[in-house]
Amino acid sequence: MTKPQLVEAVAEKHEQSRRLVEEIINAALDEITACLKHGDEVQITGFGTFKVRMRKARVGRNPQTKAEITIPARRSPAFTPGKKLRDAVA
Repeated sequence: MTKPQLVEAVAEKHEQSRRLVEEIINAALDEITACLKHGDEVQITGFGTFKVRMRKARVGRNPQTKAEITIPARRSPAFTPGKKLRDAVA
């Protein structure tokens, strides 16, 4: 499902305009992004938890030249599904 499809589905389900639903979804995603950017955790009960994890520096390989390169450490977003979501998918 793409973002426009999500907006359309929510708009139809709740009988709201697509524009309003898109603004709400964008605001929610922007807020989650801002929290993660500051290193905070976002927990949505029953759905899951968004958090930032540190990835260690590691050695990689250039596939063309086979030369080893160092991939630096970095922060990476992560999602852990909640119990309700895991049970719904299983």
